[in-house]
Amino acid sequence: MTDSLLSLFELAPPVTIASEPLPHTRRIVANSEDRVAWLRARARGITATDVAKLATPKSVQNAAFDKLNGSSFTGNTFTDHGRAREPEIAAWVLENYGIEPSNNLFHAADQPRHLATPDGVGPGENGVLELAEIKTTSKPWRSIPRSYLRQVWWQQYVLGADRTLLVWEQHLDFVPVNPVPECRWIERDEDQIAILIGFANDLIGLLEQEYVDRQARTAR
Repeated sequence: MTDSLLSLFELAPPVTIASEPLPHTRRIVANSEDRVAWLRARARGITATDVAKLATPKSVQNAAFDKLNGSSFTGNTFTDHGRAREPEIAAWVLENYGIEPSNNLFHAADQPRHLATPDGVGPGENGVLELAEIKTTSKPWRSIPRSYLRQVWWQQYVLGADRTLLVWEQHLDFVPVNPVPECRWIERDEDQIAILIGFANDLIGLLEQEYVDRQARTAR
């Protein structure tokens, strides 16, 4: 067999193709491990926590008041329990659904003041972006609370995700009721997202107008 014929059967060296970073990874604003920077960034935009409350024009006004004046609520035993259980539940999500825990704050592609921090982010089948959102509850759910759906839809919009695994764990006196949490896939809803974007932009408008008014009062 000639050298030229042998060369036909030689294996070509492997080619390493650098994968492009997913679009949402270019839009990370802060990480909650740097809590000061994370809180500062959240204060400058409209987060999923803010949007969860936006259901009517009146709720937009109430949200503007809260953003401008702050809230006296700093947590309680229920929120402390939720924070303590979240890493354990996130590990279950990763093991069973392959969605990795995330502490990153992202902004939307076309609006840097639209922000979200989902509990989990991961590529699903066919490269579709999937999110996870984790909740704890002391009561059984007959249906998913509407505020949580608004939060999920907003996160999907900000990151460009197609669906979210909403995971919740019921507890009795802060002891989990079941050995594994419950979960349900929430599909992206463009109509609901459009409504939330409108409310969020209304909220931004109120905040900007109040800033202008305060500047005018200060200048007098």
